[in-house]
Amino acid sequence: MEVILKQDVQGLGYKNDIVKVRPGYGRNYLIPNGIALLANKANKKMIEENIRQAAHKAEKIKQDALALANRIGDLTVDVGTKAGESGKIFGAITALQVSEALKNKGFDIDRRKIAFREVPKQLGTYTVVLDLHKEVKHEIKINVVAE
Repeated sequence: MEVILKQDVQGLGYKNDIVKVRPGYGRNYLIPNGIALLANKANKKMIEENIRQAAHKAEKIKQDALALANRIGDLTVDVGTKAGESGKIFGAITALQVSEALKNKGFDIDRRKIAFREVPKQLGTYTVVLDLHKEVKHEIKINVVAE
């Protein structure tokens, strides 16, 4: 039995893949739970059209991410925190703090899309990676300063 997956299924395939499964698995689990559709002519045609339209949307999203990366450029953001006399910071610099600092500069980046190359433990400059799109990653510098 062939089915078209409506979502990613680990060990079986990805969304919009046409996969061959045992008839009982397809009839009793995948189709009733809304995970898959029966792979007939009409459904195959519908999925092909959805893929074609989604490709156009995905390309626009990617172009928007590239434009944002170009606007950000070589930005350096100051993040203030409490620090000891030796320069060691108390606590940690979080992605939320970096997101707030970027928001103050006019860039609205979700905190879940911010990753540190190394965890800031001292005052100084660190590199942060912004995951703007699955194909667009952009690096900025943060300057950890004492408040």
